[in-house]
Amino acid sequence: MPITDSKLGGNAMPSVRTASSDAPSSEPGSVPQAKRSSLSLQHRLLFLVLGWLLVLTPFLFWWNTWFGRSLTSKQMDEYLKDDAHPRHIQHAIIQIGERMSQRDPSVTRWYGDLLRLSAYPREEVRSTDAWVMGQDTGVPGFHEALTRMLQDPSMLVRGNAALSLVRFGDASGRDQILSLLRPVVITTSIAGRIVDASPAGTSIHQGGLVAKLETFNSQIQELRSPIAGRVQVASAAGTTVEAGTSVATVDPDEDQVWEALRALYLIGRFEDLPVIRPYERNSTEFSEKLRQQAIDTDRAIQERGSH
Repeated sequence: MPITDSKLGGNAMPSVRTASSDAPSSEPGSVPQAKRSSLSLQHRLLFLVLGWLLVLTPFLFWWNTWFGRSLTSKQMDEYLKDDAHPRHIQHAIIQIGERMSQRDPSVTRWYGDLLRLSAYPREEVRSTDAWVMGQDTGVPGFHEALTRMLQDPSMLVRGNAALSLVRFGDASGRDQILSLLRPVVITTSIAGRIVDASPAGTSIHQGGLVAKLETFNSQIQELRSPIAGRVQVASAAGTTVEAGTSVATVDPDEDQVWEALRALYLIGRFEDLPVIRPYERNSTEFSEKLRQQAIDTDRAIQERGSH
């Protein structure tokens, strides 16, 4: 909105002065009224431009990184090969998944890219890729790629591959799905002193910083969470730890647990119930919807076992 000033207009015209009364001051540093008005207008224009930039810059950033923005086929081709911007690759993969869910036959032109990206160096790309390949169970190549991804070094890539395999009627990733329900223990590979740590109860994103460790030669090691969730247990700052020591425990977030419970509804076994049942209790830590899914999964496993 333009910046206005109520002093401008008809009343802004200086009154006529007589030579004998209020002549303009000739003192050093005095600024004529017309010049002051000019400077004020320049300042207002500057503030207006700065205001637009403050609004436009975050909008452009959001627009360029928002995965819901529809891409043209040409943009899809460009994004899928944009190694300089992995988020562009993710964006294109998600768009492929949406077209797959809409049964768009033209989407098959990018299936070769999905297979190629199953071995991409960036974890977030492989994780998204694993999830999307489960959208079309009629592609043998997807099944084979997902089976290989069960050996991926990333826990979330393995988990998404296992969840997608369930859609193929393949329960070979059941152990990986169970791991999605368990807390993650974060350990240090070296000895040192904790100089900073997230306290218990802190919500954390995947890749979020859990603790900083200072080694005995004054190097800093950052310990990050492989999953999104909530810090359950954390070592206090100032604690000295040995290599292999547990520094924090992170509980998985609700989305991760929800998807794992839905998969176990179909492939879970009796021996999985001890991992599922903690989510059946009334708790402020997770929603009633999640609790009900845990109950339904428990019931489905028992009914399946009784037949």
